[in-house]
Amino acid sequence: MSNVIKFERPPEPKAPKPKRSLTPAARKALIWIGGLAAIAAAWGYFSVTGG
Repeated sequence: MSNVIKFERPPEPKAPKPKRSLTPAARKALIWIGGLAAIAAAWGYFSVTGG
């Protein structure tokens, strides 16, 4: 064991991975599918509960 301080360069940070983004057409399709699913869920809820 020695009393000498050894200075080391810190490891370089890894490059962040690029985000995967949806195409505008896929995004619009998902919005439409989500909207239709919400309407179907509301219709199902009110038809079952009689609200």
